[in-house]
Amino acid sequence: MSKDGDDGRKKLNKITRYVTILLALIESIGLTVTFERSGHMTISGVFGYLVVAVTLTAGSTFVMWLGEKITVHGVGNGISVILLINIVSGMPGDFTRLYQKFMKGEDIARQLIAGAIIVAVVVVTVVLVVLLQDAERKIPVQYAQKVQGRRLIGGSSSHIPLKVNTSGVIPIIFASSILSVPAIVTNLFSVEVTGVWSKVMMVLNQNYWFNPSFPFASLGVLVYILLVLFFAYFYTSVTFNPMEVANNMKRGGGFIPGIRPGKPTQDYLNKVLNYIVFIGTVGLIIVALIPVIFNGAFGAQVSFGGTSLIIVVGVVIETIKQIESKMIVRNYSGFLND
Repeated sequence: MSKDGDDGRKKLNKITRYVTILLALIESIGLTVTFERSGHMTISGVFGYLVVAVTLTAGSTFVMWLGEKITVHGVGNGISVILLINIVSGMPGDFTRLYQKFMKGEDIARQLIAGAIIVAVVVVTVVLVVLLQDAERKIPVQYAQKVQGRRLIGGSSSHIPLKVNTSGVIPIIFASSILSVPAIVTNLFSVEVTGVWSKVMMVLNQNYWFNPSFPFASLGVLVYILLVLFFAYFYTSVTFNPMEVANNMKRGGGFIPGIRPGKPTQDYLNKVLNYIVFIGTVGLIIVALIPVIFNGAFGAQVSFGGTSLIIVVGVVIETIKQIESKMIVRNYSGFLND
């Protein structure tokens, strides 16, 4: 649909809006059930469920509309900007809680060391995420010269940019979602978990992974890492097709220096892709586990790691690039018009 011009894009946007509202309604019903079982509902019965679910769905729809308006009239993706503001607004509170957590007591040396550790972790995490989001492997491509009419065309060189973090935050989101499914099902149907199953639920719960009181729960880290690796390779295989890229290069007279066109080029792209996806996934796992370590080992909830920080850095970088492109257009508009 997106390739069918303006009409196709309008149809796709319309479908996206309806699916968004449907998902918001489903999640609103789930949240309403949770509120009712927690004793937070002041209105009982079907009417109470309807009021809360419709209100939450309407709020989600308003945020979707607001994001679209920001996209059209502002700079960058509107929903991403709203997410960015939501995450950043919670960071001062996280730093305050960390400060209070580690600064207990009157030992000045201990307070200084704890403060330095917090600052160092934040700086290292931000630098790692920036490198992870902006890093790419450039595959050189050379185009052969050919005669077209009386002119000699081609002979130029280019490159294929392969991002190190090809899948973004998708593997983290998918892995976390799958690990949380058993807890969601047990809460929704009020299933009482005892015995071996209670230990299994503890293994799947990120809050216990690095808690010294529950050493066996660290097995969940291994499951989490394997799921992130699987979804990183799976998502990359869906979004990037080496065979299609190799065939397009062959039809356009392009080739990678030292690699024959066709199947050898496809195999080479697969090899490079598998290598950089692994590196990107390792970096992604490190960033994602930082808040889990803080939560499990120190009992401190933080939002400057994992998916949140990746979203923040990605949105900021993309917004800066869009601002720069608009500035270039403005700078050269007079020259082009003349």
